[in-house]
Amino acid sequence: MKPISTLLLVAALASIPPLISADVLLLDAIEQAPANSSDGLLRPRTGQSMNSVRAQFGTPAQELPWVGEPPISRWVYTDFTVYFENEYVINTVVHR
Repeated sequence: MKPISTLLLVAALASIPPLISADVLLLDAIEQAPANSSDGLLRPRTGQSMNSVRAQFGTPAQELPWVGEPPISRWVYTDFTVYFENEYVINTVVHR
């Protein structure tokens, strides 16, 4: 019975490195995003209203409809995608 336990332990430990490396890659991607300024890539900030985003950045290339509860929608611009909850920005993701 002991060889089976050892085999299961080795199999479980073998799955850990991909999880660790995935976290590192995500952090690297976040750190490499350009600054949200005129020197980097100006984009909407959390809490901005849809009207404010449209006034500042113009009409998006694509507007995806509300999904779920609370309703989440997204507007796709050339360099970034803006995520809204109801009428307000909850996140902006820079395209790679």
